[in-house]
Amino acid sequence: MLQADLNTILPEIILACFAMLSLIGAVYTSKDKAAGLLVWVTAVIYVIVGLFIATRTTPETAFHGMYNADGFARFAKVVILFSAAAVLIMGQEYMARRKILNFEYPVLVTLAVLGMLVMVSAGDLITLYMGLELQSLALYVVASLRRDSIKSTEAGLKYFVLGSLSSGLVLYGSSLVYGFSGTTLFSGILASMSEGQAPLGLLFGLVFMVSGLAFKVSAVPFHMWTPDVYEGAPTPITAFFATAPKIAAMGLFARVVFDAFGGIVGDWQQILACISLLSMFLGSIAAIGQTNIKRLMAYSSIAHMGYALMGLAAGTAFGVQAMLIYMSIYIVMNVGAFAFILSMERDGQPVTDISALKMYSANNPGRALAVLILMFSLAGVPPLVGFFGKLYVLRAAYEAGLGWLAVLGVIASVIGAYYYLRIVFYMYFGESSDPLETPKSPVLWSLLMVSAGIMVLGVINLFGIEGLAEAAAMTLVN
Repeated sequence: MLQADLNTILPEIILACFAMLSLIGAVYTSKDKAAGLLVWVTAVIYVIVGLFIATRTTPETAFHGMYNADGFARFAKVVILFSAAAVLIMGQEYMARRKILNFEYPVLVTLAVLGMLVMVSAGDLITLYMGLELQSLALYVVASLRRDSIKSTEAGLKYFVLGSLSSGLVLYGSSLVYGFSGTTLFSGILASMSEGQAPLGLLFGLVFMVSGLAFKVSAVPFHMWTPDVYEGAPTPITAFFATAPKIAAMGLFARVVFDAFGGIVGDWQQILACISLLSMFLGSIAAIGQTNIKRLMAYSSIAHMGYALMGLAAGTAFGVQAMLIYMSIYIVMNVGAFAFILSMERDGQPVTDISALKMYSANNPGRALAVLILMFSLAGVPPLVGFFGKLYVLRAAYEAGLGWLAVLGVIASVIGAYYYLRIVFYMYFGESSDPLETPKSPVLWSLLMVSAGIMVLGVINLFGIEGLAEAAAMTLVN
């Protein structure tokens, strides 16, 4: 029995051992000089582990149902690992040039990724909290990695304080759920609800847990940390915050509401619909006045999490499928967008003001075209892949009887298109300003072009993601 359990969590064991060996190895070597190599080795390990997970087809549970290795977990884990690998490689040169590429960086990211893998496989409240805290504690540190920067230190402190509050909400909600259901297992919590009815205390526990998880996905009204942390953290770490942790938190969100509270969909559906609506509109409206591109991407992420939650609020297998498709597309778009943001420099210093992009196309027509494609896709302009992501979640909401939410989602999308199109306007029609430098980084150029290419070529069949997401959703909901 133990052998089977250990085999089920083998990917997590590999990452945990790698992180610990990296720490030990760094103590006995010229640690920071080897940090660049460690980043590449870490990215390769992620890809290998991701491929290993993708080729395992048999659904498994471990430790008496506390850990799930089903199709839903596999899908989320592969996306987490591949996006984390891309972001690590993408930011390596940027951090090395600014002398903040310490050996701790890839180790902390690995520990955060390990926590994310545990989160999406959680089948028990204890496993859920263990994964959540492992991810969160590592992210608090990397947010303030640039110790000589006041903004970076402030970002880490804000994230820590508010993150502690959200963890407390999840923990208190979990204690209520345990108290009224008599078990910490999700399957046991689900079985404790008779005929779609739940005790009042259990519903209070659900509300606290949803509040804590909403913080992790930057959903309104628990979004307040996002713009400051995105702006203050070093840009490669901001790129990391915008990708892997988002799919992990959304996967955990789906795991909790369906595995533990799937019998009372009507009770949490309206809560998620309300959070989705507020997130879409606040993210779309607040981003209009932003001039810092990292803060703009922060409000953009709030709006996009609102769209993803719309799929989850549907409470159906198709809704989960739509959410997975949307999150996969969103992460690819963000990898490309942050690859471009990392290349925004003048006199060797990073530039984040969007006004610096004026007439960017005159000197860099290829990059400008790729950014145009990504911005249009983020805005949901057809026929790019981003449009189909929104179409899926809107359709899921409509088919679930949330037509009002779908209509308001379209309105929010139209509002949000403004700030994406403003970037495109600056690049092609803005008044000429001091041109940005074009750093010769084949990694950033490749990721920008590949993500833009996916947004165009993916319209054929979404590269098969639709079928994979459907199979993953069925394993969760059924």
